[in-house]
Amino acid sequence: MSKIDKIEELQNILKEDQTNFQARRELAVLLLDCGYPEEAKQHFLYLAKIFNDDSGLYYNLGITYEKLKNLDKAQEAYLKAIDLAPEEVDAYYNLGLVYLDKKMYEKAVDCFESVLSKDNNDSNSYFSIGLCYFKEGKFDGAKYYFQRTIDLNDEDIYAHFYMGNILKEQGDNEGAKEKFNKVLQLSPDYSWAYFNLASIDYEEDDFDSAINNLEKTIELNPKDIEAYKIYAKILSKLGRYDNSVSIMEKAIENCGETGDLYYILAQIYKLQNSRENYVKAMNKALKLNSTLSVSPKLVKKELDKLF
Repeated sequence: MSKIDKIEELQNILKEDQTNFQARRELAVLLLDCGYPEEAKQHFLYLAKIFNDDSGLYYNLGITYEKLKNLDKAQEAYLKAIDLAPEEVDAYYNLGLVYLDKKMYEKAVDCFESVLSKDNNDSNSYFSIGLCYFKEGKFDGAKYYFQRTIDLNDEDIYAHFYMGNILKEQGDNEGAKEKFNKVLQLSPDYSWAYFNLASIDYEEDDFDSAINNLEKTIELNPKDIEAYKIYAKILSKLGRYDNSVSIMEKAIENCGETGDLYYILAQIYKLQNSRENYVKAMNKALKLNSTLSVSPKLVKKELDKLF
């Protein structure tokens, strides 16, 4: 029996007997699993009013509210689950994720530490603490916890990826490359690893390698706007202006029109001494000034110099 058929069966059971609480609980869990969190929420709330000391119901409510992007309600539900069953670690972990999403990093760390106090080999909790420190800019602390994650689970691509980012930030390009290549060994389609390798190549003026990694980045993620920008800069430095223009046109096609993209395109036309195209692109950038990083006044001033 398919999950949809099972949902229909359980709904029919409840039509005949609304007090069949086991069927209602099973239906709520199945609805949540099948991507119907709003419908699942109604059943969990109904059951929670009757079984208000059931930690599992509040735990599932927390998951439901997370899927509905209602973090405050998710937090409230997980806290209730913990209050009813403080020995259960799943609610602590999920509450930590909610705090992480809400940028309440100290509280998040406390939750993950609570999990580790009961299971010192929980690699996910080590990773999540590392992520908290990373987002706070505490890179040494983050490195420690990401390394603990890797020690327990060497196939955690995200731990390797974030370690690579930290090493790159700290100027250890070789160490960063090793980590990003490890990510690609584990997950060959991880576009951000290719992009970060390309960024390092670009910094080191290794343009051939950078282009190869940018091509792979764009192949896997055609909407990676930053990859197009670096690619265009490299091609311009190499004097391949026509190719650089083509890359920016592809960026506009795949990522949508933005002031920044047209401004970069204008600078390439300027290098080509293509006055007409330069003016058109600059005016387009000004029209899209809400997505322009450069001050519109500076763009206008630059444009006025031509006349």
